[in-house]
Amino acid sequence: MVTHNLVNHNWLVEADGSHRPFGNPETLEPGRYYRLYRFLTELEDILEIFHDDVSRLEAIAPLVRKLLVSSYWLQLEYSVPDPSVGWSVNYLFREHEFPLTVQMVSWLPGQTSSIHNHGSWGIVALVAGQERNRLWRRAPQPDQPDRIELVDEVILNPGDVVALTADAIHSIEALGQEPTVSFNLYGVTRFDQRYEFDPATHTAKPF
Repeated sequence: MVTHNLVNHNWLVEADGSHRPFGNPETLEPGRYYRLYRFLTELEDILEIFHDDVSRLEAIAPLVRKLLVSSYWLQLEYSVPDPSVGWSVNYLFREHEFPLTVQMVSWLPGQTSSIHNHGSWGIVALVAGQERNRLWRRAPQPDQPDRIELVDEVILNPGDVVALTADAIHSIEALGQEPTVSFNLYGVTRFDQRYEFDPATHTAKPF
C-alpha cells in the first residue's frame, strides 16, 4: 500500500516547536522475519536502556521503518474513517500496564485535529495520503498562562516519520483527495500533562 518518497524524512519535534531531521530515513529493504511481537520486545528493551524522550525516539524510529517495510499486512490494518467524526483508530496492540500503544489512524480528507500534546513520546509514520503537521509552542503571558503560538509546519508524505516528545504541541490536517493512514506508536500517557489548546481564547483543557 505505502509508496515511499524518493527521499524520506525523519523529523524530531520538541516542546519549543522546533523540528530537525534525525537518524537515517533511508527506506530499508523488506525483511522476512521481523514480526510485531519481535518489534514490541525490542521496544521494551529500548525503554529499559534509554530514559529520555529524544534518546528513545532516535532508537525506536529505525525499528518502526523496519516493521512497516517487513510487515505489509500491518499497513492494511486500518478502519475506514468514520464519517460522523472524520477519523478512526484501530488498535494493533495495547495491554494493561505495558508501556506502549500501537495504532493505525485514518482521517478523511480535509479533517483537522485539535491543537494538543500527547503527554507521552510518540512516533507517527505516514502510510498513505498527505498530512500537514502544524507545530506550536507555549508562549505564556501573565494574564494568559496557556497562550501558545504557531512556530512552523511539516508536510508528511508516505514514508515520512515524525517523532514527538511528550511536551511537543501539534495539530494535523489531512491534505489531498484521499484519506490519510498512519502508524502511531505512543509510550505511557501522563494524562495530567496532556492538554488541548485554544489559540483564540488562550486556554487549555485536559485532553
